[in-house]
Amino acid sequence: MSFAGGMLGAPEEDMPDAAPARPVPVLNIANVLTVLRILLVPVFLVVLFVGDGHETPWRIAATVVFAVAAITDRIDGQLARKYGLVTDFGKLADPIADKALIGAALVGLSILGDLSWWVTGIIAAREIGITLLRFAVLRHGVIPASRGGKVKTLVQSLAIGLYLLPLSGVWATVAAVVMGVAVFLTVVTGLDYVVQSIRLRAGVHHAAR
Repeated sequence: MSFAGGMLGAPEEDMPDAAPARPVPVLNIANVLTVLRILLVPVFLVVLFVGDGHETPWRIAATVVFAVAAITDRIDGQLARKYGLVTDFGKLADPIADKALIGAALVGLSILGDLSWWVTGIIAAREIGITLLRFAVLRHGVIPASRGGKVKTLVQSLAIGLYLLPLSGVWATVAAVVMGVAVFLTVVTGLDYVVQSIRLRAGVHHAAR
């Protein structure tokens, strides 16, 4: 062995190849929490509509179920990033789980007469449109939930939580203001996703040339 080889390591041709990165399994704790959030949606709706839908104990119970489901959204994302558990399934299923929970809550509140249908309509139209857009560009790549989208979901969840609670007076006004902010963020982030999809398709087409 030469001096250089002994002091600086083995010659390049003798060095072992770097181990390939192992694929992230789809069945991981982050994705399990995402699926759990989806499964909590029907549970939430059942609790929300117990009785006439306005009984205080059951509205508080519905708020708790909604809060638990919403919290899993933050936890699964943190776990995925911290432990390298990000998968294409998670990128796609996570926002769908968010939309299922938020949509169910908005429709439920509108059916009960607690939230105007136009609010539900705007948010639902945006969420359904973005979901279809994700599937439309799926062959070009996955559009992950953006930071703005996460903030939007957080504000939506907070607004819904306030509407679920049997509030009155100034707190009812606070709930309406927070919902207004949620609607604004819903529209703005929706436009941002449209721009992302256009850039994604344009990038793919440019690379193919």
